[in-house]
Amino acid sequence: MQNPRLASRYAKSLLDLAIEKGQLETVFADMQWLQAVCRSNRDFVNLLRSPIIKNDVKRRIMEAVTTGHIGELTAAFNRLLVVKNRERFLPEIIPAFIAAYKEHKGIKTIHLTTAIPASEAVKNAILEQVKKTTGYNQVEMEEKVNPDLIGGFVLQIGDQLVDASVAYDLRAIAKQFENNDFIYKIR
Repeated sequence: MQNPRLASRYAKSLLDLAIEKGQLETVFADMQWLQAVCRSNRDFVNLLRSPIIKNDVKRRIMEAVTTGHIGELTAAFNRLLVVKNRERFLPEIIPAFIAAYKEHKGIKTIHLTTAIPASEAVKNAILEQVKKTTGYNQVEMEEKVNPDLIGGFVLQIGDQLVDASVAYDLRAIAKQFENNDFIYKIR
């Protein structure tokens, strides 16, 4: 069950508390660790979302999984989620917190999709060009490989999309042939 408004509110509250306590970087690292756990362990997410498993069992399992890996503030936040019966939203709260953290720090995320893994030189050149063009000071790149692009790249910066892929060019050419742009209409 998706609830982005609830996730955003809890993430913002945790962000504000972490700033107030001076533990922002620690909580951010904890959230990244929890995100990795949620992504790699589907059973953990299913446990959090299960209405059959009682809250005290969920709390004990969460503490067993996270003890020694996360700070006290994040552990207290997780306990609060269990007490409020909101633990099923933790997998949604985590990315909302990370997004709020990046917004607070002024970090912009761009998404690069290529047909093959891009070299460090290409990635650095793209990052520098994005910084120069957009005026962003801190830019973070998320990479994805999609062989269907055939060649080139697709770059997403916020709501802007730059599609410089061979697949896009081939689709454009196919559309021209469908429209018969190269043949004059005699009738």
